Amino acid sequence: MEITNVMEYEEIAKQKLPKMVFDYYASGAEDQWTLQENRQAFCRILFRPRILIDVSKIDMTTTVLGFKISMPIMIAPTAMQKMAHPEGEYATARAASSAGTIMTLSSWATSSVEEVASTGPGIRFFQLYVYKDRNVVAQLVRRAERAGFKAIALTVDTPRLGRREADIKNRFTLPPFLTLKNFEGLDLGKMDKADDSGLASYVAGQIDRTLSWKDVKWLQTITKLPILVKGVLTAEDARIAVQVGAAGIIVSNHGARQLDYVPATISALEEVVKAAEGRVPVFLDGGVRRGTDVFKALALGASGIFIGRPVVFSLAAEGEAGVRKVLQMLREEFELTMALSGCRTLKEITRDHIVTDWDHPRPHPRHLPRL
Repeated sequence: MEITNVMEYEEIAKQKLPKMVFDYYASGAEDQWTLQENRQAFCRILFRPRILIDVSKIDMTTTVLGFKISMPIMIAPTAMQKMAHPEGEYATARAASSAGTIMTLSSWATSSVEEVASTGPGIRFFQLYVYKDRNVVAQLVRRAERAGFKAIALTVDTPRLGRREADIKNRFTLPPFLTLKNFEGLDLGKMDKADDSGLASYVAGQIDRTLSWKDVKWLQTITKLPILVKGVLTAEDARIAVQVGAAGIIVSNHGARQLDYVPATISALEEVVKAAEGRVPVFLDGGVRRGTDVFKALALGASGIFIGRPVVFSLAAEGEAGVRKVLQMLREEFELTMALSGCRTLKEITRDHIVTDWDHPRPHPRHLPRL
């Protein structure tokens, strides 16, 4: 059966992967309300296409933190990719590079920053969790810098791990033949079996719950790399992120894996964009499965989007070729959406190209009250 969209990889991954692994990738926190909402909220945004515009040439290129990429579709950090496929992060890195876009490597990758750098050229960001031992953090950031990574995506929504009930039921732990490669030499690369989720216990033991805005400042003292704050959902925090000197904001709810009943990222996006006032770029992850979703995010002010689960599901199904295909399908769908909406460049995508269910309906002249 030919695969014609990104969603179809999920079912293939479900058939191929061990239950513990698939559930880890697929599930969200608690009731998984936000997990469904991340998708559903896109369905409540409709297009206002403009017609009779010459769309024979479409330019999807953009720059992110000064780096030119082929399209505003990038790869979000997802942990432990070798659980999905033996080539893991290597395959993802090669697919991103061949698509001319950015890959974000997870702190909890099953391949190290050096190994991923060895796959060849490419623009790569490094997602950072702040460990209690700050020497571990400083060392890791230095290694990412030396390996040619271009930015740090600081995850700020995980002082504790969200309650993911599938992982508790499955007693999730990293398979014995794998390690969290970035921490291997520090005796932090293994995850013990626990009475609940092995990852939750690992986080409780290692990740710093005291993390605060002053640590973003501290991070700036140990690296020259631009810092993206990943996990912002409110205008208040967007303003502070700008004040402390973040280079950008990623509107994210951690794939709906942390606090359940937060809004979909596409619903929170506009508030954050307005608060940032154009001073830093705002990106989005969570729920993007179609080129139409990418367009909707850009129309609401995002500078680009990141995809997570589609990467691990396609990786599980077809390895590097699967990830390439996901990037290619999203690219082609996005290009088609631009053409059918009458937009030739990303700059031409505006708020007027969409209507959302939270827009105030403009009263039809017929329904205006008689004076």
